[in-house]
Amino acid sequence: MPAGRCNTLQLTVEDLDRAATILREGGTVAFPTETVYGLGANALDAAAVEKIFAAKQRPHWDPLIVHLSSLEILSAIVSSISARARLLMEAFWPGPLTLLLARNPALPLAVTAGRELVGVRMPAHPMALDLIRRAGVPVAAPSANLFGHVSPTSAAHVLEDLDGAIDAIVDGGSTSVGVESTVLDPNTSPMMLYRPGAITLEQIVAVAGPTVRYQPVDTLDGAKHESLPSPGIGIRHYAPRARVVLVQDEDELHRIFQQMKTERVGVLLPTEWKIPSQSIEAVIWGSWNDTTALAHTLFEGLRTLDTRGVEIILCPLPREGSGPLAEAIRDRLMKAAKTS
Repeated sequence: MPAGRCNTLQLTVEDLDRAATILREGGTVAFPTETVYGLGANALDAAAVEKIFAAKQRPHWDPLIVHLSSLEILSAIVSSISARARLLMEAFWPGPLTLLLARNPALPLAVTAGRELVGVRMPAHPMALDLIRRAGVPVAAPSANLFGHVSPTSAAHVLEDLDGAIDAIVDGGSTSVGVESTVLDPNTSPMMLYRPGAITLEQIVAVAGPTVRYQPVDTLDGAKHESLPSPGIGIRHYAPRARVVLVQDEDELHRIFQQMKTERVGVLLPTEWKIPSQSIEAVIWGSWNDTTALAHTLFEGLRTLDTRGVEIILCPLPREGSGPLAEAIRDRLMKAAKTS
């Protein structure tokens, strides 16, 4: 594991070449995508992949997502691609859609945690694509944070969790989407949506047909970790140090706050809602009617409240169907609020 502070690189040709060299030589580099920052290593190098698990303190039963810069190197990762998967690639790549595809036997089993399907996507971030292209290898890259913690949407977030544990980080500013990619298995009938994101079920249906089923987190409680088909399912994830308490509306927010007598409480507060008390630590989240903006600032808000030392974070839970990213926000918050 690297000793001391990791190298912080910028979006220059020289620094991107340095980062690409680190990846080719078996090192770890954190970099921005349109969703969140990823922690990358050469997906074809088992020893490099192991460094991801060590840095994140990630259990080996949790598979990784492989990032590509072009379809030309897809054959090194997957053994076959269905016509339906190709339709989805044409429609949404580059973009925040991860497809579960048949693993190429040459891909280290550590990447898929021993499973026969591998999650693959092509990020829609110019710097990420350029870095992967310069490296010349597919890049395994889960979110660049400690396992189970709030995902990082800036270089500062990565350094909070992983400074000293990785080789380098490319600072590309804040990410645009703010929540991780949609994860879809296009091989089943119906297709299975395991993690909602910026590519919605409705968009998938419009391209690949009406047979898509969403598997919500609460239906997987009690499942064995080794049987879970996708990263981050059915376990506490995306969680700050403070305990997350979800509320359905403004009235419930005020009622629950009044019941809390001793705890230091924070709140992610929609701009239209009144603050329950001047004694509460509030982060203005965004307009309650704009789920795209709420997703963009969700993880930033949770991390900010953690830095203020709150014990409990009250967080509104968007209604189902209330916007294009409502399901993605609900998924992340429900996992963050799980107690185990």
